[in-house]
Amino acid sequence: MKAARLTARGVVRRFGGVVAVDGVDLSVPPGRITALVGPNGAGKSTLFDCLSGTLRPDAGRVLLGGRDIASLPDYGRARLGLARTFQQLSIFPGLTVAENVRIGAEGRPGGTLRGLAGLPDPGRAAAAAATDRALRLTGLTALRDHPVSDLPTGTLRMVELARALASAPRVLLLDEPAAGLDAAEAARLAAMLRALAAEGMALLLVEHDVDLVAELADTVCVMAAGRVVARGPAASVLADPEVGALWGKA
Repeated sequence: MKAARLTARGVVRRFGGVVAVDGVDLSVPPGRITALVGPNGAGKSTLFDCLSGTLRPDAGRVLLGGRDIASLPDYGRARLGLARTFQQLSIFPGLTVAENVRIGAEGRPGGTLRGLAGLPDPGRAAAAAATDRALRLTGLTALRDHPVSDLPTGTLRMVELARALASAPRVLLLDEPAAGLDAAEAARLAAMLRALAAEGMALLLVEHDVDLVAELADTVCVMAAGRVVARGPAASVLADPEVGALWGKA
């Protein structure tokens, strides 16, 4: 799929009288890694939900490649090339690794989901190829037939990432992708995300690991109380003592 920019313009999301996301502007360009950081409760995950379609914004626009997708559900956005992972693992425990990943492949642009229901599917070969590629990218090929129910957290993070990649995204949203990973797994994740950006994918991640953010991010946006309060090149933003104090990293 062609590269695409994800843009938020004036996005607002309220929960009763609480404004969780307050007029956020954000740009996630193709071929770059953008990090969203800030204290707990800053509104980062709520913004992710508004971008991915899990929640509808109360106001503002969400643009994918110039198209306003704010009214589309999450599956409609996925069909246009927007994929995400979750802070809390979202895995189908009764399935194997490959079957979990295949769900993403069936939801890719041109997918029909017929294969998952055991129906004749002209796109079966393409879905199988997308599944195999995602398993290779994430180093999961040897575990393809393994049930996910007894896999460790680090491996399950990779299963979830593989499922997202199998959907052929143009934009990938990652909510705390390094949570539960050991040092070696985090290093493999970083190398993989850099490679995806080099291929032209737009990546936005929420991450609390300041070292990983410093290593990966081209641009850092800092949220507090539902607003973006600082943004810029990773090195300069992370070196700002006010940002460090806000983020609890001083």
